[in-house]
Parts: sequence; C-alpha cells; structure tokens
Amino acid sequence: MEETKKLFALDIGTRSIVGIILEQQEDQFHVIDILIQEHTERAMLDGQIHDVLAVSKIIIQIKEKLEKKHGPLKKVSVAAAGRSLKTKRAVSSIGIQGKPMMNKQDILHLELSAVQQAQALVAEDQESEKSAMYYCVGYSILYYKLDGEEIGNLIDQQGNEASVEIIATFLPKVVVESLISALHRSDLEMEALTLEPIAAINVLIPQSMRRLNVALVDIGAGTSDIAITDLGTVVAYGMVPVAGDEITEAISDQLLLDFPRAEQAKRELLTQDSIMVEDILGFEAEVTKSEIIEQISPAINRLTGSICDEILTLNNHKQPKAVMLVGGGSQTPALAERIAEKLQLPANRVAIRGIDAIHALTLSEHISRGPELVTPIGIAIAAHKAPVQYKTVHVNEQPVRLFEVTKLTVGDCLLAAGIKMNKLYGKPGLAMIVSLNGHQITIPGSHGDAPLLMKNGDICGLDDKVLSGDEITVKKGQDGLRAEVLIRDLIDELPNKTIYVNDKEYILDAMIKRNGKAANIEEHVLDHDMIECTVPETISEMLTALHLEYLLDRLKPFKLKINGKDTIIPSFSGALLRNGSQAKVHNGIDHYDKITISKRSEPTLKDLMLLKQMVLEFTLPVTFNNKEIQLKKPFALFKRNGEELALEDIISDGDELEYIQIKREPFIFQDIFKAVEIAMPQNAKGNFLLLKNGENATFYDELNAGDQLEIVWPIKQMQTYVNKTSL
Repeated sequence: MEETKKLFALDIGTRSIVGIILEQQEDQFHVIDILIQEHTERAMLDGQIHDVLAVSKIIIQIKEKLEKKHGPLKKVSVAAAGRSLKTKRAVSSIGIQGKPMMNKQDILHLELSAVQQAQALVAEDQESEKSAMYYCVGYSILYYKLDGEEIGNLIDQQGNEASVEIIATFLPKVVVESLISALHRSDLEMEALTLEPIAAINVLIPQSMRRLNVALVDIGAGTSDIAITDLGTVVAYGMVPVAGDEITEAISDQLLLDFPRAEQAKRELLTQDSIMVEDILGFEAEVTKSEIIEQISPAINRLTGSICDEILTLNNHKQPKAVMLVGGGSQTPALAERIAEKLQLPANRVAIRGIDAIHALTLSEHISRGPELVTPIGIAIAAHKAPVQYKTVHVNEQPVRLFEVTKLTVGDCLLAAGIKMNKLYGKPGLAMIVSLNGHQITIPGSHGDAPLLMKNGDICGLDDKVLSGDEITVKKGQDGLRAEVLIRDLIDELPNKTIYVNDKEYILDAMIKRNGKAANIEEHVLDHDMIECTVPETISEMLTALHLEYLLDRLKPFKLKINGKDTIIPSFSGALLRNGSQAKVHNGIDHYDKITISKRSEPTLKDLMLLKQMVLEFTLPVTFNNKEIQLKKPFALFKRNGEELALEDIISDGDELEYIQIKREPFIFQDIFKAVEIAMPQNAKGNFLLLKNGENATFYDELNAGDQLEIVWPIKQMQTYVNKTSL
C-alpha cells in the first residue's frame, strides 16, 4: 500500500489565519485537523502582509498548537491572495510578408511579446514603470489572427501580418517576498505556493468546466475575492473591500449582540427560520429569519451590489452563466438570492458551495463542513497538485529569481529578466519608397534574423525547460539589410513599338528616366527616386527618341519678309502624314503606324507671285504681221539683297524681298520689238513703212488692245518692174 503523506497548509487571511493538516493516500485526501486564529492587530490589508512580525507571531502560535497534536512541522504550503493578482489582455503583431513560413519559435516569440505588453500595461495601471516587479504566473491564448482573420494555428502560415491576443496574470513581487519573510520568521520553509482563486477553482471547477463563463466569489471577513472563468481558463481576478464582517456588524447593531454572537447568529440563520439570542443586557428573544433580513437589508444590498458590480466589470459588462459562493461570508442570509436577482440569473444559477463539493475528500468528525473551509483545503490540495516553486537562473550572467506555476521555460526567464522580447529579433532592413510612373511603391528591406538563445552553452528554444542554476545567454538577431533593387526589377517587361518613318522601319523602345534624367535599367534605385518608364506616345516624342528630330525642320513654317513684313506661306512647308492622313506632331502613335514627313518645296518667284496673286506686268494683245502677240510692260519688280529677281529665280526660307511698283506707261509701236524679232528681207530696198490698222504710223504711236501692226519693206524686184514700166 502507498505510504500516507501529511500536508500542512496555511490560509493567511485579512481577519484570521487558518492552519490545516491533510493526509494524502493515492488520490484521496483526508482533513485531520483545522485551527483558526484571528489577528490581534491590523497586520493584513487587502491580502498583503503589512506587518511581517505580527503575522509571523500568529503563524507560530498555530504551528506550535498543531505540532503538539501532530508532531514537528517544517514545510508549509501557502497561497497568494487573489485580490493581489492583476490580469491584462494584450495583442502583439508582426509583419510576415515575404518571410519564410512561421515555426514554433516564431509563434512563441510573438506570444511572449504580447505577455510583455500586458506586463507593461499592469505597471502603467499601478503608476509605475517597474514592470519587472510583477511576476507573470500564467497566460492563455485567446486567439491567433492572420491578416485580420482568426485562425487556429499560425505554424507554416503565410500572409502579410500575424497577431496573437493573450490574457496574462501577474502577481506583485512584494506579496511573495512578504509571505516568505513571515514563514522564515516562523521557522517554516515554503514547500509550495499557489494562488487563492486558483486553489478554490481547482477543487470546485475542473478544467473541463472552465470553458463556461462562471464567477467564483470567495467572501471572507474583510474582502470578497472574485475569479472569472471563460475560454478554458481563468480570465480575470478582482476584489471588493466589503465582506462578511459588514453583515455581522449589522446584526450586532440591530440585535445588540457582541461580534462573536452576531457571527454565530448569521450562520444559524442560514439553516433556521428562527433563532434564540441573548443581547448584551441579558435579555433573551426569539427572532425570525425574515425579521433580521429586513433589519440588515441595507448591509446585504451593499454587499450584493459591490460583488455584482465587480463581476460585471471583470466579465466585460455581461452576466456570467453561473455564480459559486464560498467562504464564511457566503453564509449571509438572502445573499445568494439577491445576487441572482441583481445579475438577472435564475435562482438555481447562484449557489453556496461547501467542502462537500470537493471530490475525493473526507474530514475528521470534529471538523465542520462549511464553505469557509473550501479555500484553506483548496490551498493544501492545489499547492500539492500544481505548486509554484522558486528557481534561480542566470540570464546573460545576471541572476534572476522566479517561480513557476507549471514548468519554467527559457522564455519565462527572459520575461523575468526584463528583456524586451520585441527587440530580440533583428529589425527589418530599411524600406524604400519610390515612384514608378506616378505610383508610390514601398520596397521592404530584408527580414531580421532570429535571436541566438543558448542554455548552458547549447543552442536552445524559447520553450525549452530550465532548471535552477541554468545559465542562459541571449544575443539579439542581426538586423535586416536595406532594400536594394535595380530599375529593371520594378518593371515586368519593357514595352516597345514598331514604327515606319518615311518607309523605313524603326523599333521604338521604352524610355527610362530617373528623377527627370535618362537612366539605364541596370542602375540601382535609391529612396524617394522618381522612375518613369514610358514608350513615346506622340509623333514628336517618337522622332526625338529615334534621333530623327531634324525631320521636324521640314514642318517648320516657310517664312519671308516682303518689304519688312513677315509673311508665312504654309503651302511651301513640308507635310506630315500618319497612315496617309494629315497629322499634327502632338498626335498619338500606335504599333505599326506609318509616318511620312515630306521635304519642303523649292518655290520660284513666279510661284510666290501666283500664290500671293500678285501682278508683275501689264500685257496688251495686238496683231503683228497677221500674228497675235502679247506686248508686256513691267508693273512691279522684286529685289533680294539689292538684286532684281527673275520669275524663275528660287526663293528660300527666310529671304528678305523688296517689292517695288513701277509707274504705268502706255504701250507704243516700238514696244513690239521687245516681243518679236524683226528680220529685214534680203531683197528689201529702201525705207520700211510702219502701218497700224492699215495706216501709216510712227514708233511712238500709242497702241490699244487688238491693234493690227505691220512693217512693210520695199522689194528690189518690184522696184525694177516699176522702173521698167515707168520707162
């Protein structure tokens, strides 16, 4: 048969200290003895020891009395008050875009970063920056998220951002240290430490029930401790500074009873409809339960209101599914009913739980079975099943003292040492922001490296277990490298166009500019660079890109100066055609377009005059020797650089011409010699005759349109014949 093991535990409360001795055999526990002794002075306040000497004095008295009956007591299990616990929720996020798949160590690092955030929030609430003065006694995962959506597990997940929300519980270091000091002065060694709410919950609410939203209220003498379960864990702890003593005092005032008798009356009223009491004046009276409840109703309402308000605050302002009441103050008449009414719960959802609810437990016959013993018994059992033990490890050669609720890990040690988890991983390399064709692009740097963790000289992980005396070394991971890309990395594929210019094929490649200057695609991009990658969109841009801009000279306006006045002649300029149609240089171009730019013409003075509808000469139609001719006389003349121009002379762009009008003179007979060549017949003899319209004329006779002109030459043969005849 397995040997019986004796357990000694202390419940150090605000008004009294309870000593309890249990025997354990296999999974059964038997309560051998319980001793309760009240403080003689105000040594405790809100669960924390304020006078170590006074508390140790009471512990010594309890220890000596129990030793007389049960032998020497050297080790003891104790509990830290739940009202000292602090709970906080916190979220930690990390960017994982482009990062290798997340592993267990990455997730642990993320979780512990959230715990440190919660630790900082606790310190902030207490108006202190000393977050290391709070021990993390446990945390639970509420959920993981990937890119804002809840997910069951982050291992091997890929996305942009991973996050975790945790709820963590913290205990002030001073609470633990004062407990240890009081025990040392009492010549006791702390065998194990537990937490009062956890002690009560462990014996009343098994793990399988903690997914339910239940409130456990431990109503003591001076304070009422509250713990909330949900999501499979204890999610919040709280305390109100009103409890059973306030009800006892109200009964004492109403019935004129001393405090011990009033306390007894309170307990009797829980199970009896009427009781007999003797007041301080010696008068006996029978009072009914309903009478007393009515008289102390204001005090019950204050206790009820304080408890319910704290429950709702801790439970995010929603009612729990049920409420369990333990502790001596839970025996207050009508308290359970009023809590149910205040929280709008059915009456059977609020219940007082005594030690009968603790499984596998027996008690000696002289021990009562009230709810006030639930927490002391729970401390003894919980300290045995789930003890919190102290360990000392060294982190980067500095000693760190900590205690564990379960198994201590490397991550716990780093938290206790105050090492900032979110600064262990190397920082991501600096990102760059560049502009590509007017659109902002963020180019991240490379990810930082994971930290180097070593335990006793060997590489380890955050979840590796540690033992007292272990040496832990942590080195920050290397920072990531600054973003580094080439221009070609920003562009998927360089576009181009095929264009025909004056029937010659050209490949029109994209133009790359960096900060307004031509660039090569192999150049490195710098932060805030403005990159442009464009294929020429217009005819003008295309000609510039192909170095054919000289062709644009053909399209410049043909300009002259006539008598000092600028004159533009578009018809003498070159023509621009796109696929056979007239176009402008600002018109767009497409793949396989055919562009034609014709040369300028080389106009003559005559072309200019015809275009400008200018008259250079007068004409007069006449008939000479039966042949029609045009007599011409200048009307005006053009000079260039002082020289007179002929109608066939070439005019150039930019010429400065002088246009001179000539006074009009009438045509005379001799003007015909400018239009015809006169040949004297070989047989002509003597003087010729000038005839105009058959009549004799002179060289100076004025001519009119249509005049018939002749020059008649005397002929020798005819003269001979005449002579002969005359003879």
